[in-house]
Amino acid sequence: MRDRENDVYLPGFKIPDNIEISHDLARCLDGAETVLSVIPSHLVRSLYQQMVPFLAKSVCLVSATKGLENGSLLRSSEIIRQVLEAAGFEPRIAVISGPTFAREVARFEPTALVVASTDQKLAEAVQTQLSSATFRLYSSPDPIGVEIGGSIKNVVAIGAGVLHGMGLGHNAMAALITRGLAEMTRLAVALGGRPQTLAGLAGLGDLVLTCTGDLSRNRTVGVELARGRRLEEIVSSMKMVAEGIKTTNAAVDLANRFSVEMPIADQMFQMLHFGIPPQDAIQRLMERSLKEE
Repeated sequence: MRDRENDVYLPGFKIPDNIEISHDLARCLDGAETVLSVIPSHLVRSLYQQMVPFLAKSVCLVSATKGLENGSLLRSSEIIRQVLEAAGFEPRIAVISGPTFAREVARFEPTALVVASTDQKLAEAVQTQLSSATFRLYSSPDPIGVEIGGSIKNVVAIGAGVLHGMGLGHNAMAALITRGLAEMTRLAVALGGRPQTLAGLAGLGDLVLTCTGDLSRNRTVGVELARGRRLEEIVSSMKMVAEGIKTTNAAVDLANRFSVEMPIADQMFQMLHFGIPPQDAIQRLMERSLKEE
């Protein structure tokens, strides 16, 4: 970081001079009115537990994490609320999600996403704070839909990578994206989210980006699986986290808990964790009993 560049995760982009870089939580959080966390889902609980002693009671917490916690099956905002309420806080929480590749954001290319909170004024305040000429936020009252969309799209994107790696065409990809959106929507609604949220940037928008973009880590996992590489080998060769791998477990567990039909997520789970060949997973999806859309 002496060169003000993250040469592991975002090489080629200088961190602006007006941003102070530190690994000291106390220093980073001292006097902070708004805290934005952009971390893998499996680290949310432990990091916020470390942050608690340094947070002001009135702080606004904004999570951009896309994933679910295995075991508890909680969304990131639920984990944050649980940790802070246990410490005596009345947390003010918003979540951010949408179609965003970090490299394109860093190049100041036009980007649009969603900030959601059950507190409308809080969502609008974060919207105002973070929006710019190239970074546009829409507000939403539906953090459930926004977080489920941002989580489950990674699972579907692994399937998209499988299709691409097998050399299958646009018909198959369009079908996967559409039926994947249906699964995301069913789960979000079962949890209390709004279906229209999944038709927007945090649902369809992010799903299309992650399923079709070459910068998608989850899509890359699927491509490599289709080429015959083992999951352990793929993961060990990646510098960054592919959230869909862990989220697949939680997605299947949530679907079972709420009796939601999610056949794509189930086949991704079978493929990732039980070694079902990609060709067999696709065949199982195509040969399911016929039904209305």
